Amino acid sequence: MFDDRNDAGRQLAEKLRHLQDQNPIVLALPRGGVPVGFEIARALAAPLDLLLVRKIGVPWQPELALGAVANGAHPETFIDKELEAALDISDDYVKRETARQLEEVERRRRVYCGGRAPLDIAGHTAIVVDDGIATGATMRVALQASRRRNPARLVLATPVAAADTIEKLRPLADDVVCVEIPSWLGAIGFFYADFHQMSDAEVTAIVAEAAKPPASEGDQPAGAAEPTATNSWRRFLSRHFRKAAPKPGSARADHNADPQRPPP
Repeated sequence: MFDDRNDAGRQLAEKLRHLQDQNPIVLALPRGGVPVGFEIARALAAPLDLLLVRKIGVPWQPELALGAVANGAHPETFIDKELEAALDISDDYVKRETARQLEEVERRRRVYCGGRAPLDIAGHTAIVVDDGIATGATMRVALQASRRRNPARLVLATPVAAADTIEKLRPLADDVVCVEIPSWLGAIGFFYADFHQMSDAEVTAIVAEAAKPPASEGDQPAGAAEPTATNSWRRFLSRHFRKAAPKPGSARADHNADPQRPPP
């Protein structure tokens, strides 16, 4: 069990220390993979960039991945043809939804990065990070799109993933690093105490924090805690999105609401 995505990122970073001298660049999948990637990037003193991939969901159950798409010089698309046939999903729907998700990818890059071009990962060790992997459709496209960019080494890193999914993804990466690989996954949110739905504002704040040069020892007071993505976006949200505290005993106070994580 992870406290939150930052805790998961710190635990994952410990398993990636051996890559610190291999010219790494961390590629995080928004939104949930960004705080995980932030902690890894800080631990390895590596740049953090976003890898914008969007799930193509089943029409009547959007959370069930039919496939995924990543934008770039050559948009990468994966569709589970067996699932498409079994559910009798039309080609027209797949084309429309792919186009719609590509538009969302571009919107997110403008919002999160201000239109900044992706980092050049050619010749680097590219570490592709998400907060968890269920079906693997999104990560499959992320790895395929990253491989096209000619990294020297391609690493899949995630705090938790289904065992069968990890085995399917292994051939697409040079290395796979995972903290928890349960035989039965259920929902990713079950492995986090805090698995709230992240906002664009949180992602933007973390990306801005990651772009700052690391503070030297002289800039930090003695005994000061190392900055984390959690502190960054919480400060940002406290300034811009203050809300009334929940009443004690309310559902909001007792549980972090999440569509994949039902209240106890």
